[in-house]
Amino acid sequence: MKTASKLAIALGGVSLFAFAPMAWAQNQSAPAASDAPEKEVEVVIVTGTSRSRVALDTPLAVTQLNAQALSRLSSGGQADILNSVPTIKADGGGGEVAANIFVKGLPSGGQYQFTPLMYDGITVLSSFGLNSSAYDVYYRNDLGVQRLEFVRGGVSNLFGPGSVAGLINYISKKGGDSYQGVAQVEVAEEGRVRGDFAVSGPISENLFYAVSGFYRSDKGPLDTNLDTVGGQIRGNLDYRFGDGSGSVTLSGQYIDDQAQFYLPIPLNGASRERLVGNDGQIVNSVQNDFGPSLGFKTPTGNFVSEINDGVATTGGLVALSFDKSFGDSGWAANGRIKYSDYKHKFGLFSDGDGVINVPETLQSFLTNRGLGSTANANFTFVGGGTVAANSLLFANRFTDRVRPAEDFTTEVNLTKGFVTGAMDHSVTLGAFYGNASAGDYNVTTTYLAELNNRPRLVNLVVTNGAAQTIVSRNGLLNAGAGYVNNRHEAERYAGYFADQIKIGEKFNLDIGFRVEKLMGNISRERTATVVTDSTTANLSTALRDVIWGNGAFTKGKVSTTEWAGAIGGLYKATDRVSLYANFSRGYFFPELRSVSFNSLFQPSTFKAEIINQGEIGLKMNMKRVSLTLAGLATSLDNRRQVLFVNDGAGGFTEKVNLVGTESYAVEGTIDYKITSNLRFSGNMTLQSNQYSAFDSNTALIGKDVERQPGFLYNAGLYYDDGKWDASLFTNFTGSNYTSSSNTILLDEWNIVNLDLGYTMPIGNQTARFSLNVYNLTDEDAVTEGSPRQDNNQAANGAFFVGRPVLPRRIMARVTYSF
Repeated sequence: MKTASKLAIALGGVSLFAFAPMAWAQNQSAPAASDAPEKEVEVVIVTGTSRSRVALDTPLAVTQLNAQALSRLSSGGQADILNSVPTIKADGGGGEVAANIFVKGLPSGGQYQFTPLMYDGITVLSSFGLNSSAYDVYYRNDLGVQRLEFVRGGVSNLFGPGSVAGLINYISKKGGDSYQGVAQVEVAEEGRVRGDFAVSGPISENLFYAVSGFYRSDKGPLDTNLDTVGGQIRGNLDYRFGDGSGSVTLSGQYIDDQAQFYLPIPLNGASRERLVGNDGQIVNSVQNDFGPSLGFKTPTGNFVSEINDGVATTGGLVALSFDKSFGDSGWAANGRIKYSDYKHKFGLFSDGDGVINVPETLQSFLTNRGLGSTANANFTFVGGGTVAANSLLFANRFTDRVRPAEDFTTEVNLTKGFVTGAMDHSVTLGAFYGNASAGDYNVTTTYLAELNNRPRLVNLVVTNGAAQTIVSRNGLLNAGAGYVNNRHEAERYAGYFADQIKIGEKFNLDIGFRVEKLMGNISRERTATVVTDSTTANLSTALRDVIWGNGAFTKGKVSTTEWAGAIGGLYKATDRVSLYANFSRGYFFPELRSVSFNSLFQPSTFKAEIINQGEIGLKMNMKRVSLTLAGLATSLDNRRQVLFVNDGAGGFTEKVNLVGTESYAVEGTIDYKITSNLRFSGNMTLQSNQYSAFDSNTALIGKDVERQPGFLYNAGLYYDDGKWDASLFTNFTGSNYTSSSNTILLDEWNIVNLDLGYTMPIGNQTARFSLNVYNLTDEDAVTEGSPRQDNNQAANGAFFVGRPVLPRRIMARVTYSF
């Protein structure tokens, strides 16, 4: 069904597929339906504001999800949650972590490039672009999260780390006057077992605690013979002043976790469905437990891959936050300080060898590399056995990425409330400082394997007369195909001012200004080809010569200063209906990894990327229905778009394009209380986004921004009578292009999720037994093509490399609340 017809159905009133699922909590904190009062509970927002405000009174777009909604959306990770937020497209086909987050038509490779990820107002990492790891590899959600707030545009986005495109902020639970706890056990197909807990309560009259965490072991959702295992623990101690004037909170997190990450795989070129391998089984993954067997000699010793660990993170953070009001003076202060240190590795199986990139017959593999015919070639499996003559091979790569990260962040706000005439002011004068550093040490290895799910490695020896050439040894096809050793440090100083004004009973006005300076230090090791194994004469050149660092580093410094401003106004037509508009001029600092050096080792210019955006909208919170409708316009100039692409010789390069974009969108949300126990909730985004500038290829100006669909929606029905609950919700992503050339269009797809639960009282406690089904219809769609091939990917071959939607998965949970 085409997008237009689906939109017609949506607007025609087919409730299940009308708007997109906000999981019934778009504009409400969504208590159980049986407990809901006649007038819906108003959402109170604390993100990016000097004092908490009702969402209906804020002249900007606000999305909030409560703990109940989060628990039913988070089966696979951040992507499942953020996909339900208007104007955000989140790709979760890679697994639990490293979700690709795209926001309102802006050009990106994903990875939270425009939307800082925060917990309790503290950014996970104060600067993005020190490497390409996403924020969610460092910090995970658990049962200790109370709610999510996503605030887009306006003055609120000038606070803290700042981003006028939006702030993602998870609010943690804190202890109260009584002891409370919840424990949960989750089991699923492919050997998944997960345990979660969250407990909180008082320690003394003014001191409270909250602790939460999880541990899980998992073989899936794609069985790669590699483990996803580990967990996290975090918590806070909250001291509240006896006079009610504020609190001081000490919080911390420790994580020790590894999760497998899935990249695009070969698919059928015509249907773009999963292939059948040589053994007759469906190919869901080309990963397997063979990384350590592909070691090789280097100038600094033997290299042994740790690709089996996947995305592995060990470390944590400690933070201190405070808020204090000073009597009747109207003055108050709040602030936070954080230090984090993570040891992080990102093992990345790629999507081809960087040269051919698709499956090959034995003869085509030889022909494509000038190695003669199969009559002179001996293909054998590592561990024994001959490769059948009709087999398909897939030469592929993986990259060991070692990425330690360290961050120090602090923010202090001084606020003052006062009245002048009919205007009630809430003024904030704030400062933000961040100092983040990260390493980016990458070694790429090319190997030869069969085309199977969990493939075996292949040896290849070619004989011509008396000469014998070892092309693949122990499956190793190209030792050290790529090498990178970078380190980046970003230091940020920001000051901001905001006045959030209430004018009588009808008008609210926000104005704000931010100025910031970033200074970056860049250190990059140069590389050279080093012959590492000349003792064996019949090794292929790829096995002899390893691309490696030569010990010389290019170092440079960059800096820039930029400003942002915002203004927003809201008119309350009635107590339940508001009209609002906002405009902002903001900036993003170029990723430090995008900085290049000329022949004199001087860094390229470092100019901020300017984003202008405007929004006008309507908010309504009635007795049974809440809805919003908004129009958005955004322009982004001087964007340094960084793409991780093939270099044509088996390695990778970070290609940088200087681009501009323009985007326009219409967004709607609805939450309708059908009965006291049943509600419908959804949202919908229609958007148009094009390149307005493209330095490396002006022919791409006017093309659609890649990986940005024109139509997104979520929709769901939610039932809860206090004993039985059921949720059926769907996420629809419209067709979108794989690259800026707009030559390959991916079809739209729809992910349906089901959650069923029964809550049983046990004295004053409860136990909930639930079943969650992700991708109920087992949709088999492609979320992305091959980003490594970028505009060079072919659309009409026998094979197509792409990342499919993760398959259907059934999870059972028992949740005990006490």
